[in-house]
Amino acid sequence: MTTRLYTNPIHAEHLTPPDHPERPDRMKALEAAFADEAFEDLQRAESAPADRDVVLLVHTEDHLRKVVNSIPDEGIVAIDEDTSVSPKSLEAALTGVGAALEAVDSIFSGEADNVFVAARPPGHHAEKHRAMGFCLFNQASIAARYAQKTHGVERVAIVDWDVHHGNGTQDIFYDDPTVAYFSTHQMPLYPGTGALSETGVGNIFNAPLSPQTGSDHFREAFRTRILPELDDMCPDLIIISAGFDAHHRDPLAEINLTADDFDWATGKVMGVAERRCDNRVVSLLEGGYDLVGLAESAAVHVTRLMRG
Repeated sequence: MTTRLYTNPIHAEHLTPPDHPERPDRMKALEAAFADEAFEDLQRAESAPADRDVVLLVHTEDHLRKVVNSIPDEGIVAIDEDTSVSPKSLEAALTGVGAALEAVDSIFSGEADNVFVAARPPGHHAEKHRAMGFCLFNQASIAARYAQKTHGVERVAIVDWDVHHGNGTQDIFYDDPTVAYFSTHQMPLYPGTGALSETGVGNIFNAPLSPQTGSDHFREAFRTRILPELDDMCPDLIIISAGFDAHHRDPLAEINLTADDFDWATGKVMGVAERRCDNRVVSLLEGGYDLVGLAESAAVHVTRLMRG
């Protein structure tokens, strides 16, 4: 199995306020994890920034304009109480989008079987019309629409195991039966969406988890709510919104997973990919704010991608 890793130094130049959980040290933790000799066979690549107009595949012109106009010449500027930008934030975000698009291209060209994109800022909270929740542009959604427009993909599945519900991804595809969204997440928790009753046009599958639950509840939700519907969909491409903040060490939530749970979930998604879409999996980093938990979880996730 050929796995490609996209990283870029620009992602550490997106600056956030002191003590903000979504910080440049996240990239340093991942860089150290992937320096291990176990990842000697991992393909490594850097992407160029995507053209700004590609953001319009899922976001409005007004949203793009607001993000562009918010970028300061110096210092850090708050967009909302959670989300900030600095001089290099736009370049970092567009480079993350570019990596997601290049990941899709590499899958369909046969250059890689699967891809992990280690980029920040994350994306799954960004809605059609606004940035929020640390996120500027929704990379997973842009990648899904790009795959449809560029590679003739009919059905895309987005599997999101970040501990926070991906309200942005749900918002973008809520009325679109060609893209299905599958999410496990803590509830109640920010951003307040993700109830079982939120089903879109039969393409939204939420599996909320109660605070202080752990592996058993997560795996049961995955087995009963996510995997059967994912398999039945027969997707042409699976995109993972790979947040690792459901790890028990993470400070922003109360779900008690271990790295083994992310290994297990990765294997289950890959099993569907093998049966349904010729192993085509693109995984994009979302949350994960304890550096040890992030590094451990991402390492087992990519190891599983490499093993197949």
